[in-house]
Amino acid sequence: MSVVERIQLLRNVGKFDSVNAGGQLPFSKLTLVFAENGRGKTTIAAILRSLSDGNAQHILERKRLTATSAPHVVVNVAGVNPCIFQNGAWSATLPDVVIFDDAFVAQNVCSGIDIEAGHRQNLHELILGAQGVTLNAAVQAHAAKVEDHNKELRARENAIPAAARGSLTVDAFCALKVVPNIAEAITAAARSLSAAQASDKVHREQDFAAIALPAFDTTALNQLLKRDLPGLEAKAAELVKKHFAAIGEGGERWVGDGMHRIPAASDHAACPFCAQDLGGSPLIKHYQAYFSESYTALIQSIERVIREARMAHDGDVPAAFERDVRVWEQRKQFWKDFTVVPDFSVDTAAVARAWKVAREAVYGDLQKKKSAPLEPYELSADTLKVIADYDTLRATVAATSSTLTALNEQIKIVKEKAATANVATLTGDLEKLKAAEARHSPTVAPLCADYLAEKAAKKATEGLRDKAREALETYRATVFPAYEAAINDYLRKFGAGFRLGAVESVNNRGGSSCTYNVIIDNVAVPLTGDPGAPAFKNTLSAGDRNTLALAFFFASIDRDPQLAQKIVVIDDPMTSLDENRSLTTIQEMYRLIGKVAQVVVLSHSRPFLCAMWEKSDRIGRAAIKVIRDRDGSNLVVWDVKQDSITEHDKRHAKVVDYIGSNNAADEREVAESLRPILESFMRVAYPEDFPPDSLLGPFLNKCMQRIGQQNQILTQADANELQDLLEYTNKFHHDSNPAWQTEIINDQELHRFCERTLAFAKRS
Repeated sequence: MSVVERIQLLRNVGKFDSVNAGGQLPFSKLTLVFAENGRGKTTIAAILRSLSDGNAQHILERKRLTATSAPHVVVNVAGVNPCIFQNGAWSATLPDVVIFDDAFVAQNVCSGIDIEAGHRQNLHELILGAQGVTLNAAVQAHAAKVEDHNKELRARENAIPAAARGSLTVDAFCALKVVPNIAEAITAAARSLSAAQASDKVHREQDFAAIALPAFDTTALNQLLKRDLPGLEAKAAELVKKHFAAIGEGGERWVGDGMHRIPAASDHAACPFCAQDLGGSPLIKHYQAYFSESYTALIQSIERVIREARMAHDGDVPAAFERDVRVWEQRKQFWKDFTVVPDFSVDTAAVARAWKVAREAVYGDLQKKKSAPLEPYELSADTLKVIADYDTLRATVAATSSTLTALNEQIKIVKEKAATANVATLTGDLEKLKAAEARHSPTVAPLCADYLAEKAAKKATEGLRDKAREALETYRATVFPAYEAAINDYLRKFGAGFRLGAVESVNNRGGSSCTYNVIIDNVAVPLTGDPGAPAFKNTLSAGDRNTLALAFFFASIDRDPQLAQKIVVIDDPMTSLDENRSLTTIQEMYRLIGKVAQVVVLSHSRPFLCAMWEKSDRIGRAAIKVIRDRDGSNLVVWDVKQDSITEHDKRHAKVVDYIGSNNAADEREVAESLRPILESFMRVAYPEDFPPDSLLGPFLNKCMQRIGQQNQILTQADANELQDLLEYTNKFHHDSNPAWQTEIINDQELHRFCERTLAFAKRS
């Protein structure tokens, strides 16, 4: 068991310059340290506090003002190496030291008259004790770790670009799942939003119209070009054609035109050119057969085909085609913002060129047929080629038209959705998709993973904190009611006019704390209150507050499971205490001696320490006195017995000694002692009738007046004896004899009155 054996060295701390010899004074089971105020008592308490908690500041802040070197302290502890404080640190500490002093009051009860949050937090730990502090430390450690998680979470949250998550919280952002084909989904959502935002324009805009270039029916053309007159005799046809050839180019057309000018019903019609009779012409009948109604019908067919071809392929048709393609382009630019419109390209200039070449080639072949209707032809190879080139472009246009008109159903859906869409909803959907894309991007995904990992770690720590808090709450449910009862038991013993109520623990962001109220006359007074209202600071006196602090201290150490190993240091427990509480304090401290390893009491009150010394006469004890040593302080052995002798004891001993030795050297002092002996006796024997500051003369008169009455104080004989004694002692008292210092003393007379005074003071 570790106890303090001695404070071997005190150097450069407080009032102690360099204490060596005094440092050899041994400590015991009970060690009393007496010092007048300002001599260094509190410094010793601070040194022991520093030895307990290892906080060098308790000593460093008390460095001797005139010292050039740092504080140096050596404390010998039984069973271990000396604990040395040097260079601002202890070589070892002694955690079993517990201290009651002003610092304890300031830490756990109040600062002056004010109770602050720190007091309630410290008191909370004091009530919990070692086991509870361990449980509470676990809670606080987990809570601190949760705060570390929170700081790290904020750092990791800040690492995630705010622009990436938009209006989403970081938790909602990190919770976003992977969206398949996210780019396509974003595009579709953007188009839906654009359509909703431009719903009026979308409703008015037309869809894609079909465009079809006219075709050249090469089969029909070849059939027409091959046609002749099947009923015409071959010989007649040969003769007519031979004649046509002789006429020259355009001969058939020229002749055919002339045949229209000859009356059909006349057998002897005149030639429209030479007016000769045609009746004898060998060719006229062949001409009539050649240029028959079938011939005319063939010519008309050729002309109709030419006309139809021009209607389909000429005039405004090519320009209309170019306009339609431009409309396609315009609608593509409009609809591409709202739906998928494939890219397309129609080279209208190339189409126009190919179309024109094919058209003119066909026209040429038809004109050739018209010039010689009965001459069988076919479309030339060049014509077929240019038609094929044109058909290639025409097929491209047809495919593009088919693709675009197929979009009209989707355009219809776009219009329907745009008419009923909610812009805010679509905006949110788009933002969420963009956030999902950013969330799973190569740069942001690792940041989210780090955040989620830290969040999971925080959740695990919170689980540990909650379990630790549950264990602490279970422990508190038992400890706090018991502690409240213990405190109130001590307050009752101390005769306090108040008790505590509702001693409870509370949890807040700053940590666990303790709350209570003071109950005075069955009225609960809060720790803090509104200005002008009853509260702790204006209802408890300084003595009450110190009594409460003592009750806290005693109640806390009583519950310490390691109480037997504790070294209890108590510094000035009587500060601000009423005299009626000193005996209880001494009694409780005496009981404490048997429960702990060591008790060290420091005080500036001689009577208190002397009373403590006398009560503990059956146990090991030591007494040390702090004395002035030049401008500093030193430690010496304290003769408690000598300081325990009161002035009354000294006067009584002096009279007894005079009677026994007849030592005349002190006879004047003996004579002067008689009246104070009588006064002290009367004050104890008759406290109600002879209160402090009373004089024997008036008291004697009161006694004489009451003789024979129910409230009699002294008998007639005792009153007479007191009157004789008072008459003698007044000769040596300054109030009754101005020449008291020069009054002649007769030894025999003094001897006799000494005996009579002591005899009178022994009366019951």
